[in-house]
Amino acid sequence: MSFTFKAIDHIQLAAPKGSEEEARNFFTKLLGFKEVEKPENLKKRGGVWFGFANYQIHIGIENPFSPAKKAHPAFEVENIHLLKEHLSNNNVDYIEDENLPGAERFYMDDPFGNRLEFLEWK
Repeated sequence: MSFTFKAIDHIQLAAPKGSEEEARNFFTKLLGFKEVEKPENLKKRGGVWFGFANYQIHIGIENPFSPAKKAHPAFEVENIHLLKEHLSNNNVDYIEDENLPGAERFYMDDPFGNRLEFLEWK
């Protein structure tokens, strides 16, 4: 083949109309992502973008909205036990899962019901 995949540019998650502030609180204040400025011509669509390392999460407005219950992004974490402690201290529920050999992982929902996975390879 003459083409090559280089990376995932971003992950898009859906959220209901008017949920930008709730997304900011969750992704920046709780998870520590940085907000990324959207291009001017896309701002009128609503939503908000976030980034960490070389990755971006785009929260797009969907009407009618339906959360992703099975499909999900998976975030590789260093010191996952500290993330779980941080979430517990902030009264955020998560579900631990031991079904992936060689990984410690858990699932949680974003404020809109989208499934998120967090894992650390042992």
